[in-house]
Amino acid sequence: MRRNKSKKGLIYLIVLLVLSYFFVYRPIVNIKAKVNIVIASAKEMKSIFAKNDIELLRRRLDDFSNKYQNLEKASKSIYWASFIPYVSDFRQGIEAGDYLVKAGVSSVAAIEPYADLIGFKKGETSFVEKSSEDRLQTAVLTLDKLVAKVDPISSDIDMANAKIAKINPNRYPKKFGKIIIRDRIINIKEQFEGMASLFVDAKPLIKKLPEILGSKEEKIYLILYQNDKERRATGGFLTFYAVFKIKNGKMTIGQSNDIYSLDASISDHPKAPPEIITYHKGVSIFNIRDSNLSPDFVESVKLFESLYKKSGSRVEYDGIITMDSKILVDMLTIFGDTQVSGVNFSAKEDQRCDCPEAIYTLFDIVDRPVGYFKENRKGILGDLMYALFYKAIGYSPSKYWGNLMQTMYQNLQEKHILLYFVDNDIQKSVEQINFSGKIKDYKGDYLHINNVNFAGAKSNMFVDETITSETKDSQREVTINFKNPYPHSDCNLERGGLCLNATLRNWIRFYVPKGSKLISLQGSTKKVQTYDELGKTVFEGFLEVPTQGQATVIVKYTLPSNIDLSNYSLLIQKQPGVENQKWKVELNNRSLFDGVLEMDKEIKTK
Repeated sequence: MRRNKSKKGLIYLIVLLVLSYFFVYRPIVNIKAKVNIVIASAKEMKSIFAKNDIELLRRRLDDFSNKYQNLEKASKSIYWASFIPYVSDFRQGIEAGDYLVKAGVSSVAAIEPYADLIGFKKGETSFVEKSSEDRLQTAVLTLDKLVAKVDPISSDIDMANAKIAKINPNRYPKKFGKIIIRDRIINIKEQFEGMASLFVDAKPLIKKLPEILGSKEEKIYLILYQNDKERRATGGFLTFYAVFKIKNGKMTIGQSNDIYSLDASISDHPKAPPEIITYHKGVSIFNIRDSNLSPDFVESVKLFESLYKKSGSRVEYDGIITMDSKILVDMLTIFGDTQVSGVNFSAKEDQRCDCPEAIYTLFDIVDRPVGYFKENRKGILGDLMYALFYKAIGYSPSKYWGNLMQTMYQNLQEKHILLYFVDNDIQKSVEQINFSGKIKDYKGDYLHINNVNFAGAKSNMFVDETITSETKDSQREVTINFKNPYPHSDCNLERGGLCLNATLRNWIRFYVPKGSKLISLQGSTKKVQTYDELGKTVFEGFLEVPTQGQATVIVKYTLPSNIDLSNYSLLIQKQPGVENQKWKVELNNRSLFDGVLEMDKEIKTK
């Protein structure tokens, strides 16, 4: 009996080993080999993408797709074990990848006709057959073909997202040796969910692109330049405007002038609102140049329109596009030095202000007093933007437009460009992808700090800001240190001084979750105000930052009871136009963020 049992046990063991070899070991070895091939192909794809050759990219993507199909075919050999969670997760990941490859192949096929416009070249050919303006017109007239492919691509991305969502990171160890496992899976999931969400949110805007670019009828947009060196609620002081027209991709710039001429075209200005009376210096009427008072760009547009409709220079517009000085510097960086009216503008660093040379040159022309009349002195900014615009459409797209589009997309994310559309559907899609400068509704914790420079020269160019947020239990303390290490400019108008750096006169507002209770606000030289606005509670004050000096504001408040600290999430919304603002965020002595806030940031505890 014992011998028979031993023989049976040995037979079972042999059978188990044979089955394990054929159904586990061999498939895993085969899968591993296919994974290595796919990884090598993916690395090659990355280097090819950098070459900006659309035809080569399409061929390599087709090859990558074939290799991925081989991996997927090999992987099916272990799907029988999907009752094991790790195998199930592996299957979800492989199937998600298949949908992503399909989306990639479809995307490349869709954009290939427009390759030159987005910075790709086609094999060895160059973009010489048509002018870039003519090519853009052709693209706009055929954009409907691209738009038709958005839905199937979106469907593949949605399916991939649904597969990845089923993977549970919590079943994996935090580390395997020195290799971080769980957090890496969590980060991959969050990044992909963010990408998928962005594409879904952007889909309505993509579908509207032909209409936005005037495929049906001419579109008119107001371009407003915001001087972020003199910070205002939506980014900066409104300096000049231009009327931008586009029809079937053909772009022209109509009238352009400084904002003062627009204010001069209003015969009857209303009385300045309380914010200006309280915090501005010597201003009693409401001007267009001071209309961007709300940190919510849509609300500021309403204030702008309330005055603009009184202007004799008013035109009917389909949208408003704002941009700040970073756009100017970025364009000069891409297209090189540009001459306007005998003056050279460059993106090179100028030691006189530790800023780009073009910025100092503009201020020198516009703001330095002289003993003669400067006609339309702020109009030179419009002339410069006009020259850069025609440089952009005059160059071969395959040479510059890829870099230009990538840079402008980043500036949209970082709120150096803000968009507003009269069409409600287009506006909603812009708000969904966070290009509208809107103060968001948010279920978790929230913080937005808004600074407005009222009559403090161009001192935001010289002032550094460091923000520390410390939350312990339900109480938060936010500390802002303003530091200006530079000397005061010569602001004597009779001597012809260029007044760039002076005492910063700063109106400050903290937007926090509605229902928060103020404990104290230290550092304000005016009476602290508390009220509700834009779905938030606001704490408001005022301070001055001297040259070669500093100032500190400390606000303490309790969070409302609906903020869950055990499942914590915080949305920090960046003020438009701001650069190099340093933040530290802590929750119960745990660091959640430490760095420069470049765009809106959502923080979640794991």
